[in-house]
Amino acid sequence: MPHDAKATRADPPAGAPNSAPDRREGPTREAGTPRRYTVRWFVSYMRAADTGTRTQVAAGIVLGVLLVAFIIVFFMRRFEAHELAVETALAAAAPAEVDVTTVKPAAPTSALVLPGETAAWYEATIYARVDGYVSNWSIDIGDHVTAGQVLAVIDTPDLDAQLAAARAELRTAEANVKVREAQANFAETTYARWRESPKGVVSEQETADKKAGYESAAAALVAAQADVNQAQGDVDKYMAFEEYKKVTAPFAGVITQRRIDIGNLVTAGSTAATTVLYRMTQNDPIRVFVNVPQNAAPSMKVGSPVDVVTSGTGARVFSGTITRTSDAVDPQSRTLKVEADIPNKDGALVPGLYVDATFHLRTKGVSEVPAAAIMFHSRGTEVAVVEGGHVQIRPVTIAEDNGTTVNLASGVLPGDQVVLNINSQIADGNEVDVVMVDGKPVAPNGKKKA
Repeated sequence: MPHDAKATRADPPAGAPNSAPDRREGPTREAGTPRRYTVRWFVSYMRAADTGTRTQVAAGIVLGVLLVAFIIVFFMRRFEAHELAVETALAAAAPAEVDVTTVKPAAPTSALVLPGETAAWYEATIYARVDGYVSNWSIDIGDHVTAGQVLAVIDTPDLDAQLAAARAELRTAEANVKVREAQANFAETTYARWRESPKGVVSEQETADKKAGYESAAAALVAAQADVNQAQGDVDKYMAFEEYKKVTAPFAGVITQRRIDIGNLVTAGSTAATTVLYRMTQNDPIRVFVNVPQNAAPSMKVGSPVDVVTSGTGARVFSGTITRTSDAVDPQSRTLKVEADIPNKDGALVPGLYVDATFHLRTKGVSEVPAAAIMFHSRGTEVAVVEGGHVQIRPVTIAEDNGTTVNLASGVLPGDQVVLNINSQIADGNEVDVVMVDGKPVAPNGKKKA
């Protein structure tokens, strides 16, 4: 048979012996009929193909799907990146949106509340002035006493013995004075007789001797009288110490401590080794000490009113005035120590209480802004003011910090608009878009929405 150029392994010549359709070609088709690649053909082909062929075809399909998915994702991401870049550029070019509030004048007076501590008007620690043993005490802790009232009595055997000895020495000195007086009188009369004797009866030597005896006797009398005075001084001293056997109150007040009991040995003095007998205070009026920050120190004027409240008195308000200040700022705490005197006739306030002291300060020429408008930098305290659609960073001076609001002494004026919680990326001179004024949205025409 002549060779057919169009015959292939898949298309054997017609009538060839033992010819059979190619299993890879799917269903048989007539020679010369064009091949049609359909899903049905592909399924039939895959059924007829061997395992290796199936694996290769599946891998090719998966690879194609992945390639298509990669291309799709790549272009989607490029599109999104482009959109983000466009939006970022537009946002960067647009003015920053800010919320502003209007600066208001501060109230004519403001209340500055600071912690304080009460202290007694007088406070005394009472020690023994003589050595001895406590023989009796009559006043206990919490008792109110008057000035000069006896608190306790000390038995002083040593002092009593010293007083008795001093009195004996005084009596001896007084007796010696009498002896010296007699001797001086005798020497004086003897010298007078010798001096008045006719000339030549007694020698001048004898007259000079009698004169010396008289002067010596007179000097001895003076010395004896000095001994009497010294002995009297010793007696007076010990008599004065005898008065200290009675421990008395130095002023009217209340006893806050009693550290003695009957039979206790007490030693005179006020060193760390000696025994404290009593502690007492006078609490009317009572002092209140407050450490005022240096920014409020110039407002602390003597005579200014002060209100004191303590939780221990049922929120009762005690009124007083500033009596004195330290007139110097403590370099450690940067505070001014202020004392206010509070009348306390009923004794409601006692020393050592924690109190809240309210000072009423004048705020003339001071502006008020929310605390959210304040910026703290290394260069100082500042606010951002919006003027003509642009930001102006201004330094300010804080007059008073009220917590949610701050009073400013300089830097802004009532009517200025300051930015709240300003973005750190906004710099001086940047253009901004105001979206909220005093908590109300702003319409595109610049007016507040209702």
